[in-house]
Amino acid sequence: MTTIEKISQQTGNLPETYQMEVLDFVEYLTIKANKKVGVSPLEEQEWSKFSLSQAMDGLEDEDFPLYTESDLIEKWQ
Repeated sequence: MTTIEKISQQTGNLPETYQMEVLDFVEYLTIKANKKVGVSPLEEQEWSKFSLSQAMDGLEDEDFPLYTESDLIEKWQ
């Protein structure tokens, strides 16, 4: 079994939130590797946009609100 197959198998068994964390880490490693080979800032910006779009994908389909009005309390010190 190849490394990519092992990664796919292992991550396929994880809950969706952990899969998203794995994706974020892979994207971080991609950016890190690209810096070593001289990827342009424009390409890096495109990867960042892609990463954000992947992280936000499906959030509109959530059955419950992540925050309620009670979470919007402003605190003053």
